[in-house]
Amino acid sequence: MEVLKKYFPDLSSVQLEQFGKFCELFAEWNAQINLISRKDIDNLEVHHVLHSLAIAKNTIFEPGTRILDLGTGGGFPGIPMAILLPELHFTLMDSIGKKIMVVNDLAEKLGLNNVQGIHSRVEDHKAKYDFVVTRAVADISKLLPWTRKVISGTHRNGIPNGLLALKGATYLDEIKNLPQKIYYEATPVSEYFDEEYFKEKFIVYYQA
Repeated sequence: MEVLKKYFPDLSSVQLEQFGKFCELFAEWNAQINLISRKDIDNLEVHHVLHSLAIAKNTIFEPGTRILDLGTGGGFPGIPMAILLPELHFTLMDSIGKKIMVVNDLAEKLGLNNVQGIHSRVEDHKAKYDFVVTRAVADISKLLPWTRKVISGTHRNGIPNGLLALKGATYLDEIKNLPQKIYYEATPVSEYFDEEYFKEKFIVYYQA
């Protein structure tokens, strides 16, 4: 957990224990269900946990903020964010049932009362959220129509509600065909973390 303590020195002993337990439990599940590449499991803390937390470095959320993690897979970025930000409410959605089974098991064993995993497609979902977060899910041209219907029109944070997507440098290709009126900001993750892995990573914010 040294890399997490490096960038988040105010983590409590409970949070550090939760992050450590999460990595252990995730590795056990990943040996049974292919949540991430098994070749990448040794990089879990940096490539997946720390990467997920870049959103929290980029955006300050008010307590009570409701966040939908769309296409959560094995719980990224939702579970690391939920550990770091226990005063927020997270719904983790995936269309693959066995992944949501894992997410709910992890949340229960970590004592995360601010996490709910649901097996659904966003097209069928009715609830409203302040922000949608995603990581390696789909092209922006697909994400924006999917997420608009679930983003609330009532704002409680310093920035308007919207989509926060963790993307690689190819996000530039994804936005070429978007309407000009779409407002977005892209922030290099390397502004927050100095590991080599993050040099081509971005947080892309789209205002709803």
